[in-house]
Amino acid sequence: MTLRCAIVPVGGATELAEVIGQALARATGFGCVRGSAADLPALSAPGLDAVLFAASADAAGMLPPSIGELRQRRPECAILVSGEGYAEPQIASVFAAGAHDFVEAPIRSHELCARLRHALGLIALNVPPPLEGRPDSPARAFIGTSPSFVRQVARLPAIAGCDAGVLITGETGTGKEICAQAIHYLSPRASSPWVAVNCGAIPVELIESELFGHVRGAYTTALSAREGLVAEAEGGTLFLDDIDCLPLSAQSKLLRFLQEREYRMVGANAVRRANVRVIAASNRDLLALATRGHFRQDLYFRLNVLSIELPPLRSRREDIPALALHFLREYARERRLPAPALSPQAIRRLLTHDWPGNVRELQHVIERSLLLARGPVLGPPDLEIPGARDEAQAAPSFRHAKDEVVRQFERVYIEQLLFTFEGNVTHAAREAKKNRRAFFALIRKHGIEPGRFRPAR
Repeated sequence: MTLRCAIVPVGGATELAEVIGQALARATGFGCVRGSAADLPALSAPGLDAVLFAASADAAGMLPPSIGELRQRRPECAILVSGEGYAEPQIASVFAAGAHDFVEAPIRSHELCARLRHALGLIALNVPPPLEGRPDSPARAFIGTSPSFVRQVARLPAIAGCDAGVLITGETGTGKEICAQAIHYLSPRASSPWVAVNCGAIPVELIESELFGHVRGAYTTALSAREGLVAEAEGGTLFLDDIDCLPLSAQSKLLRFLQEREYRMVGANAVRRANVRVIAASNRDLLALATRGHFRQDLYFRLNVLSIELPPLRSRREDIPALALHFLREYARERRLPAPALSPQAIRRLLTHDWPGNVRELQHVIERSLLLARGPVLGPPDLEIPGARDEAQAAPSFRHAKDEVVRQFERVYIEQLLFTFEGNVTHAAREAKKNRRAFFALIRKHGIEPGRFRPAR
């Protein structure tokens, strides 16, 4: 398959655009067209896979409006910028405007092609290829490339392919229900019902009736028979969120149901059989609760046949800019508003917050900022983050800041080498002038999976 790429010189960078065109012409699988910033409406037509802006550092300020316009017209199109002599704030503004990657000139053909493939592989999904599933699958909503997150998400297809119980843990707002939906829609049960219930929202005295239903006259207010959630989910998936809120009496009945796949409606004598997969979720440590006698240990082990632990947002900070830009585009499209860009200072403010509410909190902050936006670029004053520390208070110590810069440099440097050499560790180590064993130790240290960078065959 040939990937169609447009090369757009900005600010008179025609020579650099010519070099990029020649680099892609030498590679296989790429078809190029030349354009200009004035051609963006035409370039937005379907059929184009990527746009590469060639711009000198002097013309960097002209890029954000063009990138923003293209991102609004074609959110699925890969956008790369190439130039020489860019300062860090200029590169940050390019990413804040919505570019997928920045390629420093002089151009190397194999590196440019590797960066293009990487950007095209991240469009729309930002998750490993096996998660593509249905076009409308919630798996498409996963955004992030941090190792702790990708490691959990990459397990979803295998978990969806079997029918065992699943326990999803993670702090509030990390996306447990989206994860459970992805398992359902990637599974053979996708065409059957998806039924979700928040166990903490059901009155204690009604939990058994809600789950298993009741017959007429089962209790004073039972004027007619009613099917329960288990019956509604027949053939599909029953998602029990906040499973820790179930009282011990209801836990006992749920355990029996999971073991026997049989249940009785409240007030009935007949036993019913059910074909339902149960996925449970909790933001608490169920094993610790079981140790203290607040949760049945046998139910915990029955639910925890397969497990997923979603990391908090503060442990995957490198995903924050991508998530913020994604939410900006989504909410702008829903409300038919132009999507503003994020200034480098706004991104820094997002990165320094601890996000106790995780992705959900970030989502609400971005939605509020879009609705109250005062211009085409969001700055720190536009981001209303309740409980956020002031910039001065948030300043880290010198040692911590230095360690963080070194950590980020190592990880970005290693990943860029692996992009360039398509996951070949030996070639990447040789380019870095490091012993292969030492280089591989760095890969393990940062939880990087070289296989992610190998092109699909």
